[in-house]
Amino acid sequence: MPRNLIEQARRDRNAALIDAMILAASANGGMREAEMQALIHRVIERPEFDGTNAKDLNGLVEASARRLSHARGLEDILSSLRERLPDHRNRLLAFGLAASVALADRKATRTELGLLKGVQASLGITDEEVSRVFEVVETGQSLADALGEPLERLYAETMVLVSAADGVMEEAELSAILENMAGDPVFHDVSLEAARHYLTDALQSLNAEGLPARLTALAQGLSTRAQRLNAFRLATHIAFVDRDPSAAELKVLDLLQFTLGLSNEEVARITSEGAR
Repeated sequence: MPRNLIEQARRDRNAALIDAMILAASANGGMREAEMQALIHRVIERPEFDGTNAKDLNGLVEASARRLSHARGLEDILSSLRERLPDHRNRLLAFGLAASVALADRKATRTELGLLKGVQASLGITDEEVSRVFEVVETGQSLADALGEPLERLYAETMVLVSAADGVMEEAELSAILENMAGDPVFHDVSLEAARHYLTDALQSLNAEGLPARLTALAQGLSTRAQRLNAFRLATHIAFVDRDPSAAELKVLDLLQFTLGLSNEEVARITSEGAR
C-alpha cells in the first residue's frame, strides 16, 4: 500500500479512536471549552498516538467534536465506529480509550458506565476483555502495548498472508487454515468464533496496512525461535495444500523466511514436511 494511503488509514483510525474518547467525555452532557482543551492534552499525551503530530491530533479532536455534535443519536455514532474500526484489536483499543476517559477521576458516573456498556455491546467486546482493559487503564499502561496481538492471531495471520498471496483465498485454503487451527496445540483454547475473528482481522489488517507493515508486526510479535518456526510451518502447510504452490505464495514464504530470520536448512526441513 502506498505511503500516503497508509497515512490516511492511520489518520482515519485515529479519528475513530478520538470519537470514542469524546463520546465518553460528553456522556454527562456537552463539553465546555476548558474541558475540550483538557481532552486535547489528554489525547496528545496518550502513548497510543505516539508519532502523530500534535497539531494534527488537535485538528482531529476538534473535527470529532463537530462530527459527534451533528450525529443523529448514540446508535448512529456506535454504528459509525463499527464501520470505521473493523479490526477487533482497534475496537478493543477504542473501548479502552473511552474507559480511560470515563475513569480519569477514578470514579465513573452511572451514565458513563452505561455508555461503556453500550460501546462494549456495539463493538463486540467480551466481559473478560473489559476486565483486562480496566486493569490496564487503572495501572496507566499503554493500551496498545498491553493488549497487543494474541500469539494465536499472529499464527493465523501467517497462514492468511500465504493464502491471500495471489489475491484470492480459495475454499480449500480456508478449510486448510481451519483444519490447522483445530489440530495445532497453539489453538487448543481458541473457539471457532475467535478463530473467525483472527482470520477476518488478519485480512482486514493486510488490506489496510499492506504486506510490509504486517510482516513487521509478525517480526515484532513472534519473539522466540520456536514461535517463528511454528509460524513458518503453518504458512508452509497452506502454501502446499494443493501440492503446487504458486509463484506468489512462494514469494511470501521467502519474505517470511527473511522477516523471521530463518536459515535455509530450517526452511528446507519445514518445506519438506509441508510438501508431503
